Amino acid sequence: MSSNKAIVAAVRTTPETVIEDYARLLDLAGMKQTLKPNTTTILKNNISWHKLYPSANTTPWQIEGVTKKLKQDGFDDIVVVENRTVVTDAKQGEFLNNFKPVHDKFGLPVKYNFNPNDMRWVTYEPKGPMLVLDKIFPKGIRIPSYFFDRNVVHLPTVKTHIYTDYTCALKNAFGALLDKSRHYCHPQIHETLVDLLRIQHEIQASTFAVADATTAGSGPGPRTMTPVVKNLLLASSDQVAIDAVAAKLVGMDPMSIPCIRLSHEGGLGKGRIDEIEIVGDMDTAEVKR
Repeated sequence: MSSNKAIVAAVRTTPETVIEDYARLLDLAGMKQTLKPNTTTILKNNISWHKLYPSANTTPWQIEGVTKKLKQDGFDDIVVVENRTVVTDAKQGEFLNNFKPVHDKFGLPVKYNFNPNDMRWVTYEPKGPMLVLDKIFPKGIRIPSYFFDRNVVHLPTVKTHIYTDYTCALKNAFGALLDKSRHYCHPQIHETLVDLLRIQHEIQASTFAVADATTAGSGPGPRTMTPVVKNLLLASSDQVAIDAVAAKLVGMDPMSIPCIRLSHEGGLGKGRIDEIEIVGDMDTAEVKR
């Protein structure tokens, strides 16, 4: 493996082997080496729609596969964090999408970033330059203090999106780190995602992403999509690289997508496919075709 290339693991899966396939995926992507030991690990799922719809939401086997491997690797302090949107209900979403049996099986506590009993919001002054968040929120950028100094594992799915063209790891931080006023960011959503990635680099102990593409979403996502069976799993410690691969797999040029290009140019990750090494059941040449 080239030391100056980002690593993205890609594993093909089946319904019968998906839990074991997640374990192999996470080993290939170096999850154990990325996450800080003896630290709370947040599983940030994605409930784009509280209804069960293929490719719209984190899958229950995604949560189970990642949780089981985390525990095998010695990460026992695991907490699920969910957020609300104007069109979804988080508690209804975890029930209808069959998350609860997995949470119960592994004893996973669930916290809601909109519940003041679970976490508080603080004004954060970024150390690095902001593109837009300081202008959108001139009175201060408010984020949940619970994300400070913790491992964060994003659990997106691979799908297209009406605002960002595609969506994967970068967009998953949108609901996690901004409250319900985040709709003000939609006109500058790409720049917002870059700012949030920079903030994640500054505050979190580590950041990792595991994307489920057992079914990928095609069309006007993140809800009204046509599911396409792909039976593919992706993982990486580089949020930009996994997004670049996801975008390429749904037929887009990663560097034509502003949030990927701006993140790459800002030194926050690798957005060019030539600077990414894909390991596992696919290789870079296959993705480039």
